Amino acid sequence: MITLFAFVGAIALLVVFHEYGHYWMARRCGVKVLVFSLGFGKVIYRKRFAGSDTEWVISMVPLGGYVKMLDEREGEVLPCEFNLTFNRKPVLQRMAIVAAGPLANFLLAVVLYWVLFIHGVPGLKPVLGEVQSGTPAATAQMHQGETIISINGEAIPGWQELRWELLMLAIKQGDARIEAQTVSGTTVYHSLDLSGLQARDLDGEFLDKLGLHLDQPTFLPVIGKLTTAGVGELAGLREGDLILRAQGLPVSSWSMLVDRVRSHPGKPLSLDIKRGELTLNIVVIPQAVIESDPKSSGPGTQKMVGKIGAAPKVDQAAVQAMFTEVRYGPLDALIQSLKKTIDTAVISLKMLAKMVMGEVSMKNLSGPITIADYAGQSAHMGLAAYLGFLALISISLGVLNLLPVPLLDGGHLLYYVAEMLKGSPVSDRAWEIGQKIGIALLGTLMVCAIYNDINRLISG
Repeated sequence: MITLFAFVGAIALLVVFHEYGHYWMARRCGVKVLVFSLGFGKVIYRKRFAGSDTEWVISMVPLGGYVKMLDEREGEVLPCEFNLTFNRKPVLQRMAIVAAGPLANFLLAVVLYWVLFIHGVPGLKPVLGEVQSGTPAATAQMHQGETIISINGEAIPGWQELRWELLMLAIKQGDARIEAQTVSGTTVYHSLDLSGLQARDLDGEFLDKLGLHLDQPTFLPVIGKLTTAGVGELAGLREGDLILRAQGLPVSSWSMLVDRVRSHPGKPLSLDIKRGELTLNIVVIPQAVIESDPKSSGPGTQKMVGKIGAAPKVDQAAVQAMFTEVRYGPLDALIQSLKKTIDTAVISLKMLAKMVMGEVSMKNLSGPITIADYAGQSAHMGLAAYLGFLALISISLGVLNLLPVPLLDGGHLLYYVAEMLKGSPVSDRAWEIGQKIGIALLGTLMVCAIYNDINRLISG
């Protein structure tokens, strides 16, 4: 229910802001607005305020909305109201009304990010973990324990910002000049070569290919939690058990245990454990699970792994030491929110362009199922995470609507630009053909997005 309410609430907020942008600009330009609707389909609530020409409507299907303006192309208009029609307004005013919707979404994102940056955004410290040999990070002589200070002069307060800056540089195919601080406090500089990254690498965790990993505390192989009626519990494992050996080989960390378990899907795995003063041997058969392979981006990206339904005993102090909080004053927060919104919009457009050119997989598209899932996850994580989710989706909605595709705001803007160039409105025939093309393109896009959603559910 939290996921459902979080999803519906997100869609309602984003649609209201988008459509109110159209409504506000239409009123500023002297256009009569007949209907402001949240949702499509059967009307379940309608209200007209005293002295208002607009009917405010809530419809059955909340996945969108619309603003209906007085327009001679959509019905008969009294001569006394010709000056209030959308179609008779100058082309620049019509363009402003159409563009106001996406701009309202960008404005909402700026406000949300501004609130978050003032309140403080939790994040992971940008401290490097083990740097594997042969990777670009190793070539750049980067070492475990270094804290990243800046990339190309841009301050890096957290791991998320590190990933974001490197992603933008990877898309631009530029190099990264990295300022870091060693464990001893010495400032060092590295030149990280990003030229080895290909477009398909951006489909997955591209930081792995660069050799950059977050520094994480080493957990002892002590079981902290077991899934009820899971493979581990049914085999006789108990919370607090210390795993000494797996298949006769010593186990010194939880990650080593995980590797042994994952490599034995459906096969017996002998575990020597210490439980209080007792040393026991328990044989467990890890459940075989199919999951995506993050190290592969081509066909056959799934593999079989073993799982026993166990989680480690966590040292809360060590985990808390990994976190930091990114916070700015009101003015700096506004600057950062503007930058974040612009960067996100630009990178979204570039990724879409790479999808169209076939350089990046279409599997990066997400549909309503994935969006609903993320809405629920972020709502469970807290208000800050949910507001960040809303800002991201609001930017995505603004970018999507500005695409030069008929039916979308960007398609209408394209027609108005053509009208300015030729000196007269685009013909009704051209509008009709454009509508059909737009329906086909958006239908194809939606089918791909829903297919990706279903595939994610099936493959995990």
